[in-house]
Amino acid sequence: MDFAWSEEQLSYKESAIHFAQQELREGIIEDDLYEKFPKERWQKCAEFGVLGLPFPEKYGGAEADLLTTMLVMEGLGYGGKDNGLLFSINAQMWAVQHPIQEFGTIEQQEKYLPDLITGKIIGAHGISEPVSGSDAYSMHTSAKKCDGGYLLNGSKTFVTNAPIADLSLVFAMTAPEKGSWGISAFLIETGTAGFSLSKKIDKMGLRTAPMGEIILQDCFVPEENRLGAENIGAHIFNNSMEWERACILGAHIGAMERQLETSVSYARTRKQFKQPIGKFQSISNRLAEMKIRLETARLLLYKTAWLKNEGKPAKMEAAMAKLYLSEVFTASSLDAIRIHGGYGYTSEFEVERDMRDAIGGVLYSGTSDIQRNIIARYLGV
Repeated sequence: MDFAWSEEQLSYKESAIHFAQQELREGIIEDDLYEKFPKERWQKCAEFGVLGLPFPEKYGGAEADLLTTMLVMEGLGYGGKDNGLLFSINAQMWAVQHPIQEFGTIEQQEKYLPDLITGKIIGAHGISEPVSGSDAYSMHTSAKKCDGGYLLNGSKTFVTNAPIADLSLVFAMTAPEKGSWGISAFLIETGTAGFSLSKKIDKMGLRTAPMGEIILQDCFVPEENRLGAENIGAHIFNNSMEWERACILGAHIGAMERQLETSVSYARTRKQFKQPIGKFQSISNRLAEMKIRLETARLLLYKTAWLKNEGKPAKMEAAMAKLYLSEVFTASSLDAIRIHGGYGYTSEFEVERDMRDAIGGVLYSGTSDIQRNIIARYLGV
């Protein structure tokens, strides 16, 4: 593994930092308070090329390799402060666009990828249900074959981007007797008869990333809108989750670096008992731990991205990166609040928001406990 970045890659990152500092920092406190989706900032990201980074040029992408893509995400996380926006963008890229690129027909790719990449439409990914979260394959949503397609019935919950989605990738049982080998994936456009989206789900953090439910009531989906072959939905889902777990937290590396720099600066300038608080070991030790977490998480993410970039399997590494990065971002966010004291607890200082956003990372794309189970399974136990 060689993580000696080229001048071009570093230029990508610097451009991303500058863009985020200039375009992605305004209005976040208010948007977070009222759980408002920042459509304008989303569109700016699309115009900057974020949504198309690793995708083919013929669909409006940049064909960047995965390491460069992660470096840009890191830059966006460092330069910007809207974790919810970057989470929504990553959710679309890895759980909607990537499956279409990997498993879609040429017609599906040509129809949907250009509009997703340019921000003309927004995508959502629905698999979790009210009674099946971590046990995703115990879903109740059904897809019964009919003349020309399928009739879908059921519901999905905790769907990122659902309240604003134009296109949803939905998983349903086509052969319940086969269990996980009887699931298929479908691309459903908002406005399809029998398909509806609920109002947003209020939540603790990532509040600029809308979340809601998908309701399916005798929703007819034509056969040409099935993604991939029938009954390979579990394979599509596992593939997208490997990519999502490997990539969705890339921006958090940049956020952790920004968080550390902010905390160091505060520790140098804030004085108590006639000296900077950084001189107290309880503060300096927290800063040291934040630095160690940042660098170890960065290396684990880079290794995972490198393996995927080389076309090598990285299921266990992706689970390790997802588990570790989400846990250390949470730990460092709490340390940042403690270092800032009472000010860190206020919305004005924008320190507490990272903490609320970080906690979501130990839950989405498979909880930390599920990641531990995946790692243990690959260890042979």
